[in-house]
Amino acid sequence: MTNADPTNTSAMSTAAPPVTHYENFPVASFLCPPKLRPAVAAIYWFARTADDIADEGQAPAQERLGDLAALRADLAAAARNLPTSPRWPHVFEPLRVEIQRHALPEQLLADLLDAFAQDVVKTHDGAGYAGRAQLLDYCRRSANPIGRLLLHLYGVNDAVSLSQSDHICSALQLINFWQDLSQDIPRGRFYLPLHDCESHGVTQDDLLRLQTSPQTTQLVAGEVHWAREMMREGAPLVHALPGRAGWELRLVVQGGLRILDRIESGGFDSLRSRPKLRRRDAPIILWKALWM
Repeated sequence: MTNADPTNTSAMSTAAPPVTHYENFPVASFLCPPKLRPAVAAIYWFARTADDIADEGQAPAQERLGDLAALRADLAAAARNLPTSPRWPHVFEPLRVEIQRHALPEQLLADLLDAFAQDVVKTHDGAGYAGRAQLLDYCRRSANPIGRLLLHLYGVNDAVSLSQSDHICSALQLINFWQDLSQDIPRGRFYLPLHDCESHGVTQDDLLRLQTSPQTTQLVAGEVHWAREMMREGAPLVHALPGRAGWELRLVVQGGLRILDRIESGGFDSLRSRPKLRRRDAPIILWKALWM
């Protein structure tokens, strides 16, 4: 498929909508090369739509799973340049274009849907993750595909870079979990590994009370340390990406680390409140990004 002419209004209609949801980390920011912004936005809206199906509203689990299956069927059609259903034109019209233009790997996009479906089932059952290995397997499908898709767009495909990207993306997913404990747990989402909880003497009932104790403080502190070390293992990737991409990634890495700093400065009390980035964090993030 040829590139769309920016002066052609019919071609412009296939562009993904702008990003309007609150995000901790940059999405298709001004640092992203303009030629790649449509692809980044299309990937974002695909993932955002699937996440909303899995997570928003009051639909029962079976309806959510059915909608995710329908989204998967439309993804398969779009990947083969076949007609899709009329349900999500704002997702699949631009995504079809970008899949054809950049040869985006279908499996990476499908992995995201598999992770969202797993979230639906676990939330319905109130189930958690036995250990860190199980949680990282979830991250492999829920977060790592985004990094690999971006590396694909930048033409970076060596094993070291892919591994470092996986570390960064898994760390970002873990950071999001530890940031959102006060919101996820009341909704039946338990991401704190059960083995870690048991080793600190913390039960699921303790978590449901959303009360801080020496045991929960030590538990969250351990998870924050884990996420920080994982992020640091992936951070050298910022030097492997060219130009703007490297600077974008520096801000992503430092933004994630800054949230961990906020959790720590709050006494690891994210069971009761959700720390997030504010305007005053921007100079600190930028300064640390400069010195990576």
